[in-house]
Amino acid sequence: MTRVGFYVIQQAGEARRLQVAARLADKAFQRGHRIYIHARDQDQAQALDTLLWGFRPSSFLPHGLAGDPGSDLVAIGWGEEPARHDDLLINLQLQVPAFFARFHRVAEVVTQDDASLAALRESWRFYKARGYQLEKHDLSGV
Repeated sequence: MTRVGFYVIQQAGEARRLQVAARLADKAFQRGHRIYIHARDQDQAQALDTLLWGFRPSSFLPHGLAGDPGSDLVAIGWGEEPARHDDLLINLQLQVPAFFARFHRVAEVVTQDDASLAALRESWRFYKARGYQLEKHDLSGV
């Protein structure tokens, strides 16, 4: 069954969400996972793509927009179900994607914005009501 983690940042803002998504992707990649990052829209996906190119100057995180060359290990998509990924889903949308259950793990990134908090509380209830294992990770130093 899919394990769901909520990564709670004690700050607000889109930039913080992207930073945490990049950090989660980098850490998961170093541990050998294949990652699909589900962006809100094309603009957010492209912003994350740009961020990942320079995220850690001392290492390289091979990634690409879903369907593009280089997206086999880390793909960034929006609006469609991923074609080849089922290991880790980093969800940046404020709704639970219909395809989440095909993944072994789901990471939900929570910032201190009213809309984000309300939507992700609803997501917590959604997962919990269906019996998914939930984990909460407080990221106070991020």
